[in-house]
Amino acid sequence: MSDRTLFLTGHLARGRLEKVLRDAELSFAWSVFDVGVKVAALMTESIIMRRLPCPIDAAMIMLPGRCRANLDRLSAQFGVPFVRGPDELKDLPAYFGKRGRGHDLSRHDMRIFAEIVDASALSVDAIVARAAAMRAAGADVIDLGCLPDTPFPHLQDAVRALRSNGYAVSVDSADTEELRRGAAAGAQYLLSLTQTTLALASETGATPILIPAPHGDLSSLLRAAEAADRQGIAAILDPILDPIHFGFMESLGRYAELRRLLPAAEILMGTGNLTELTDADSGGVTAPLLGICSELVIRNLLVVQVSPHTRRTIQEHDAARRMMFAARQDESLPKDYGSALLSLHDRKPFPDTPGEIAELAAEVKDSNFRIETAEDGIHVYNRDGHHVAHDAMSLFTKLGVENDGAHAFYLGSELMKAEIAWRLGKRYAQDSPLDWGCATDRSADDLTRLTEAGHTLRAAKR
Repeated sequence: MSDRTLFLTGHLARGRLEKVLRDAELSFAWSVFDVGVKVAALMTESIIMRRLPCPIDAAMIMLPGRCRANLDRLSAQFGVPFVRGPDELKDLPAYFGKRGRGHDLSRHDMRIFAEIVDASALSVDAIVARAAAMRAAGADVIDLGCLPDTPFPHLQDAVRALRSNGYAVSVDSADTEELRRGAAAGAQYLLSLTQTTLALASETGATPILIPAPHGDLSSLLRAAEAADRQGIAAILDPILDPIHFGFMESLGRYAELRRLLPAAEILMGTGNLTELTDADSGGVTAPLLGICSELVIRNLLVVQVSPHTRRTIQEHDAARRMMFAARQDESLPKDYGSALLSLHDRKPFPDTPGEIAELAAEVKDSNFRIETAEDGIHVYNRDGHHVAHDAMSLFTKLGVENDGAHAFYLGSELMKAEIAWRLGKRYAQDSPLDWGCATDRSADDLTRLTEAGHTLRAAKR
């Protein structure tokens, strides 16, 4: 069998695909087969079964990323492994490059403590429900935040309910009696103890998270750590990260100095003083903070998700810890490890140039509208014309859909989505949702079948 890779495509993409493959100077032999459909993404499993000739002179067959087909069935039918490539053919060089075949982002070495800051104000059922959402977002430990001068009579019930549902639990309080009650009910971690309250850990057997007392005094934290070590207590140390303009850089120095003085210590960083108290997208704040944690081997993170602009911060911390772990294992920059933290902008938003889109538009012989974006704006074209604009609304009078409500509605929705993508510098793909990274939930695609017809097409048929 040949060691070449066979690429399957359609009429309109064949020329561009061959050019991309030639320019990529790949290290292996390749060939292209046109399966006889106009749009490569519309080839189906049955079409491939019927039209791909045998025997196959290839070691591997690659389908376009948007092709919906069962790879296992195709591989069994033809006796050659089928794989699915990237969505955009311009991404093929990266796919086959040194760092393009994807990375294992299933691993990490940081534990996320997700704090329920208003736990005392919630019922036990509400606490358990919030914990479930936090665990789904990536939390490893549910931290019950107690409020000063606010009774928490159901603290023990909340801890027991969480533990019975399989959660690891921490209790965060300045009241030693609340900490004692939480530990007695089964909490495994206590935040935040000092040298003077360390005895509580001995009494309860819970793991203490130690902080300086007074605030910012690294020497007091070191004394607390020494005392814990003498008593055989496995403590976690938190020098406390301060907000910007209120000791931020000095607090970073404390983390670095603590790691220098205690190379084997378990350390925690609470990131909320940056994510919550900085009016910036929290994913962009989280990434460098977890880069610092990765370099200093800080393996515990206290995450707060209160302000509306930090509503996805647990997911962002989860994505960042996986990216940093993989990059560190590769001795690499945290770059090209997925787009989970690229919510607003994409690194390569426009895969095709205006000229390449114009060439493709000139080949179209049907009335179906295609929509793409390039650096010069939004492109919409069919056999009757090719239009480019910055403002989606300005295209309406050029499309001839005034008397076709369903089609006009569809085009308006897609063109506005394209305009948003163009203005932000994000990838746009017709009939696909914009990728906001971990800033929004996205349902998993069924890669074995085409998406069902949308509302407007069904309405038009009726």
